Amino acid sequence: MKIAVVFPGIGYHVEKPLLYYSKKVAAVHGYEIKDVPYGNFPSGVKGNKEKMNACFTCALDQCEDILRDVDFFQYTDILFLSKSIGTAIASAYGQKHELKTKNVYFTPVRESFRFMDQPGIVFHGTADGWVDTETVITECKDRKLPLHIIENANHSLEVGDWAQDVRNLESIMVSVEKFLA
Repeated sequence: MKIAVVFPGIGYHVEKPLLYYSKKVAAVHGYEIKDVPYGNFPSGVKGNKEKMNACFTCALDQCEDILRDVDFFQYTDILFLSKSIGTAIASAYGQKHELKTKNVYFTPVRESFRFMDQPGIVFHGTADGWVDTETVITECKDRKLPLHIIENANHSLEVGDWAQDVRNLESIMVSVEKFLA
């Protein structure tokens, strides 16, 4: 049995493109999908360490409630699909519960790297305002995490040209599909 657990970002819910399509890819590979719809975050989080920590703690507490009835040890394959602060939440949750997971980390924030100790792949845009590219490169290298960099892409991995965004999304999903195959 396989399960894919989806950890969204603060403003990037599970129906936005990266998570929506990665769930479809996971489903094709036989994963049961479990969304983690945490929320009720304060505004003005970017650049405010105190609010970021409050969001992290709040979401991690909500995860405990949302995932309380999931018996992860019945699954032979646990996949965490995570976006932004969700990368930190997924990694911290996995550590706390001593889960062996594989991960798709979409646009991790700087704080995520202190928890990212499980195998996975990372996607980052060079125009991401939440964390600089050099930090992501260094952290991924230190953790031996394959890194996919999208030039000029923002925190949603978009460049502002719809046609290029669609091509990039296809390339990203092909990489996710190869990772799961």
